[in-house]
Order: sequence, then structure tokens, then C-alpha cells
Amino acid sequence: MPGGRLTQQERQQIALGLADGLAYAEIARRLDRPTSTVTREVMRNGGPTAYRADLAHRATERRTRRRRQTPPRGSQAPEQTHGRDAEAVREYEETLTTVFMQSGTPKMMARVMACLCISDAGSLTASELVQRLQVSPASISKAVAFLEGQGLIRRERDERRRERYVVDDDVWYQSMMASARGVAQIAETARQGVGILGRDTPAAGRLENIARFLDFISESTARAADQARDLLHAKPETPSGATAEPSSERG
Repeated sequence: MPGGRLTQQERQQIALGLADGLAYAEIARRLDRPTSTVTREVMRNGGPTAYRADLAHRATERRTRRRRQTPPRGSQAPEQTHGRDAEAVREYEETLTTVFMQSGTPKMMARVMACLCISDAGSLTASELVQRLQVSPASISKAVAFLEGQGLIRRERDERRRERYVVDDDVWYQSMMASARGVAQIAETARQGVGILGRDTPAAGRLENIARFLDFISESTARAADQARDLLHAKPETPSGATAEPSSERG
């Protein structure tokens, strides 16, 4: 599997693959690259509908120049446990951050959320986030306040009375339920317009169809979230003959 940065020719192949409706995994297979590499490349450069090979290549060159011009930081990346490949972890964290951003999460908030998600402990202190993300304490504080306001993380005190920011396993269930409630509210508002615009008018018919569709989506989402909630708390299966390595991360 080739290493190094994507070439301009590879980016053109990615663009052609997207135009043909190919999945990221298939494009990656044709390039002999990891799927995560293709996913990150596309998501950080406009997404599957707006990706352009020439613009993506120029953007990467600009980022590379900026990195070379930036003086090195004194802090080091966190040491990896469980035999993980540090570079692979770093690339995956970047991919996860990019996907969060594509879903509408601001950049710094997405970085904090991704950092918490890939932490074995599922929690980090402000100083740990500052060190890992190489940003100011004020940036972390702002990001934490946003994520807490969205119900995506919570605060707790550890045995040393330090404030830790925690991403619970159940946060995805709560997020789905909040989404279902939001969709239901749109459906209800659309249905209110039917009487105002006149039930037999084209506009009212359109709104009624929207309401029915969104009612179905809301109910299906809530039902699926309830049915699948236990999956968030299931223990990962340990391969036969292997023993699970206890997590050493807590700080």
C-alpha cells in the first residue's frame, strides 16, 4: 500500500470515481489506498458533491506550506497504548473531525469532540485537551461550552478535584432522540399551514405531504433509537484465545 501524500493524478481518479457514484471503499481499492485516506480527502475538500481535484491539490499545497512555516510546538503528541500506530490514530482523528464538521459542528468543537471520542477513558481535562490539540485554554473553554449546550458532553470532577469533560456512550441516543423531536416539530408546523393556506390548495397539499413524511421519519428514528440503545453499552467481543487488555488511560 503506497504511503505519502496523494498525487494530483490520484485526486483526479477520486473525482472521476465520485462522478461515477463509487463508494469511498471502492475508490480507495482502485488507488491501493486506505479508505480513511479517501474519506478524509473528500470531506475536507467540499464533500462528495463539490469535490474538485485541482482545488483539492492546491489547498493541500497551501496547508503544507503553512505547516512548514509554523514553528514546532514544545508539547508532544500523547503516547499511544495498545500497540496503536500513532500516525494512523492521528489520521483517523482528523477524518473523524472532518466528518463532524461536515455534519455542521464548528471546527474547534469538532476537534474536541473527536479527541474525546477516541480517548479510551472517554474523558479529558482542559489541560489535556490543550496539550493534545495545541490550542489556547480559551478555545477549549468555548468549545466545551458549545458541546455541553448541545448535550454532547458533560462535566464531572475526578478524584483530584479536576474538572473533566466526558462524552457518554448514551450521548448518541440522546442526540438521535433530540433530532427526532426536532423533525416532529417541523412536521407539526408544516401541518399548521394546511389550514391557513386552504386545504384544497397546492401549497397546503405540499405541506401536508411534508408533514406526513417527517412524521414517519421522526417516529422511525425514535423507535430505532429505542430498539438499538443497548448496542451503545455492549462490550466489544474478544477474539478467541485473546484476553482484553485493560485500559491504562485516565489522564
